[in-house]
Amino acid sequence: MSDTAALFQPLLGNRCLTDAESCQRYGVDWTKVWAPAPSAVLLPETIEEVQAIVRLANQHRIALVPSGGRTGLSAGAVAADGEVVVAFDRMNKVLAFSEFDRAVTVQPGVVTQQLQEFAEEKNLFYPVDFASAGSSQIGGNIGTNAGGIKVIRYGMTRDWITGLKVVTGKGDLLELNKGLVKNATGYDFRHLFIGSEGTLGFVVEADIQLARQPQNLTVLVLGAPGFSEVMNVLHAFQNKLDLTAFEFFSDKAMAHVLAHGVPKPFETESQYYCLLEFEGVSEDVMNDAMALFEQCVENGWVEDGVMSQSIQQAEQLWQLRERISESISVYTPYKNDISVTVSKVPKFVEEVDAIVQNNYPDFEIVWFGHIGDGNMHLNILKPDALAKEEFFSQCNNVSKWVFEIVQKYNGSISAEHGVGRTKKPYLHYSRSADEIAYMQAVKAVFDPNNIMNPGKLIDMESHS
Repeated sequence: MSDTAALFQPLLGNRCLTDAESCQRYGVDWTKVWAPAPSAVLLPETIEEVQAIVRLANQHRIALVPSGGRTGLSAGAVAADGEVVVAFDRMNKVLAFSEFDRAVTVQPGVVTQQLQEFAEEKNLFYPVDFASAGSSQIGGNIGTNAGGIKVIRYGMTRDWITGLKVVTGKGDLLELNKGLVKNATGYDFRHLFIGSEGTLGFVVEADIQLARQPQNLTVLVLGAPGFSEVMNVLHAFQNKLDLTAFEFFSDKAMAHVLAHGVPKPFETESQYYCLLEFEGVSEDVMNDAMALFEQCVENGWVEDGVMSQSIQQAEQLWQLRERISESISVYTPYKNDISVTVSKVPKFVEEVDAIVQNNYPDFEIVWFGHIGDGNMHLNILKPDALAKEEFFSQCNNVSKWVFEIVQKYNGSISAEHGVGRTKKPYLHYSRSADEIAYMQAVKAVFDPNNIMNPGKLIDMESHS
């Protein structure tokens, strides 16, 4: 056992892990770029234990890395430099529920899908949803302000958090906002911790608002001849219906999903596809949806389409979008998660497409994403003949060019995956030098010894 692990072992006993398998499992996320090398993995069960861990780490200047479901895509939960991992798997309980308030209090290790299922049992709905919901944890969702497929209607994780208990980088316990919907008593530190990627402290409890269950969710998949037509479809449907989702994907994405065994929605092949979801709660709504579809066809915006007639068919149509990441994973994709305001999307995509194709014509570009909120996932697939190291080296050039375009359009280099370690060198494309300096100053207040997830999101070397 290392000297570092020996410091925590008296506190946690057999919940202080140092074996190679645990270090490998808990020290990494989905990025797989850095090899995990934590000095120990800690599994606290109480808030008091978390406080004791943080205070001990401060005393000995030991870096701590939070670990949730480890599904991150920006290396925010990677422990590659001998840090101590604090994993919240044992703090996984639903602590309280109020039917009247439609609110639930959970520990950070509750899995997103677990919360969704709990809400469903209460005839309510937790709307933050994405592909990794079956393994991601609420603490990690809060740390990255997770988004997903329902943002167009329901917003981000931030919009559903009414209170937090956090252990700061000093080891202090703060209770933030206490589940209140309205509270006008000064600074709301809750929102500092949401999206902070564990750099200010650890979330140890969360008060979460729930919504009513959506009724008769209906899915439309439409084929469009071009990107501007996709935007016209979005505008037309949004003006008439309250959409719960509006996703898009390219013909290349469709080809990979179909090759992966998902049934073809219709025979016509288009350059782009969009998936719309709405609540078909009445005959009038369904008639409006059909009229909009016909209008889009007449205007030349849509070449073909299909509307779900059952829950099973709706779920099957969603597979066209949800199976994309899985279907391209065998091609070593280089991913970028970027966003601009919705009105700028067509020109933005056109510029990014052109710069990649002009410089790397052998690279296959696969676009998909949550276009209803301006969030696009740019995936570049590695050619078979190109070595992985050379491919990623060339893609780093691509990222710089893409982020320059992001900056030009006042967009974000990370729409929903966080910054972590992977995107930290590019943060200046979305945040000004003054903003970054203020972020450093805020971190210094909550984490004066820089022990909380150091090296992620921002660097502290320039802070004095």
